[in-house]
Amino acid sequence: MRIVVAIGGNALLERGEVPDASTQRKRLAAAAPALRALAAEHELVLVHGNGPQVGLLAVESASDPSLTRPYPLADLVAESQGLIGSWLQQDLGAAGTIATLVTQIVVDEHDPAFSQPTKFIGASYDERDARRISGRHGWEMRRDGTVWRRVVASPRPVRVVELPAAGALLKAGVAVVMAGGGGVPVVARDDGWATVDAVIDKDFAAGLIAHELDADRLVILTDVEGLMSDYGTPRQRLVASARHQDLADYRAPAGSMGPKVEAAALFVAGRPGRGAAVGALADAEAVAAGRAGTQVH
Repeated sequence: MRIVVAIGGNALLERGEVPDASTQRKRLAAAAPALRALAAEHELVLVHGNGPQVGLLAVESASDPSLTRPYPLADLVAESQGLIGSWLQQDLGAAGTIATLVTQIVVDEHDPAFSQPTKFIGASYDERDARRISGRHGWEMRRDGTVWRRVVASPRPVRVVELPAAGALLKAGVAVVMAGGGGVPVVARDDGWATVDAVIDKDFAAGLIAHELDADRLVILTDVEGLMSDYGTPRQRLVASARHQDLADYRAPAGSMGPKVEAAALFVAGRPGRGAAVGALADAEAVAAGRAGTQVH
């Protein structure tokens, strides 16, 4: 069976935690046995988030006095692909059994997301510092609860440039880590590809990859056990199973569970035999096998 697994960046580093590499490595190491078991039994593609990680890199780049300007966001996405991909390779594979593919994903340069940035990244600031940093770097800053943070565009993925390479690796028996952080966003130019300042949602990227690679299952792993009904109330409970049609009425925050719900529903819609699941990284093997999380059919 061919399985695409999406791992949230927040599953490796929860909000408020010190972003040390050791913290993220420990959480990944705890999930590694389950992911190794999946790789041993199936053709496996891993897509990971990078929100906390790319935010950290952006802050470091912006505060480096040796630079005349911060590194472009797309470059930092590529950097995080190599970083997290190398962790996955070290924890999951013997020599030659897993490879990281730095992945470019085409977006539409006329996507409305570019005029309405909504994706929060990076550190939190008070309003005064936010305005100062915005003026210095030209970043758009918005209120996120009680703090201010940078917002960037999050366009929909259209095409995966390195998809043929991923298919070849899978056929050769190699598990593939690809489209980390949703992929490096690019637009078409006469002489090739040009990067754009954006962050693609990794769940939508994973869904596109699963569809284009004709995967059997899309498994989205995060830091909660699955989709909840009556979330935040005393009646809250796990939705263990759902038809994709039912998810059209499921209310989920756009910046967190919303893309997971939509990506899962889109992947299974009108495709008998395909399944999707949303669940906890700690329960990866059980979620993939249909014994935990929310199963979408």
